[in-house]
Amino acid sequence: MLIFWFIALLPPFLILYYFIKSDKFPEPASLIIKTFIMGLLICLPAGELNYYLIWLPEANSGRDLSFIAGITEESLKFLVLYFYIRQKTDFNEPMDAIVYGTLISLGFASLENIQYVFSGESNAESYFIGILRAFTAIPMHAICGVIMGYYFASYIFLTKKYSLLIKSLLMPMLFHCTYNFLAGISFPLMLIFLIFMVRFGLAMHKEFVAIQKNKYFEEESKSL
Repeated sequence: MLIFWFIALLPPFLILYYFIKSDKFPEPASLIIKTFIMGLLICLPAGELNYYLIWLPEANSGRDLSFIAGITEESLKFLVLYFYIRQKTDFNEPMDAIVYGTLISLGFASLENIQYVFSGESNAESYFIGILRAFTAIPMHAICGVIMGYYFASYIFLTKKYSLLIKSLLMPMLFHCTYNFLAGISFPLMLIFLIFMVRFGLAMHKEFVAIQKNKYFEEESKSL
């Protein structure tokens, strides 16, 4: 049904619109689309890895290992940012890392969301899944992209400390794994953590917005 596509895709697209429009120096539409598609594509290897590491009965023996998805999924997102985006000439300013980080994350989350919404056994269940994820899993993925982009940009454009590159991978993993772990034991605790996570990520975004306000030209030198 068309309404389920709407429910599945509207939340990630709205969040993407916010971050793309917050960039003082807009990114090219072609690279925005390609990056989003790259995010979609990494769902395939992520699904395979998660199946063998999390869902295969022999792998978990009844234990809840869903937190491992934070490791597999954030690793794949990082690979796109490092090997695909980093070399692009249009990737030339700190805010770009947050924009492309959220594009990768929400490309992934969009396809994942479609799968979840259409997995509902009834219309009511599909509505519930879509609305619930619009306020939980979708923002979580977006903020992981912001956090990854923030530390990645800090390494590439600002201090060039290698520890920041490591943080750009490990911090999103930590947040994602913690979110998944809490979701499996306590919904209220997961919501509290998500609120903290959103505030943490938006503060990073606000910092880069402030940096852009005083700039007249976009391009900066970067460490490759």
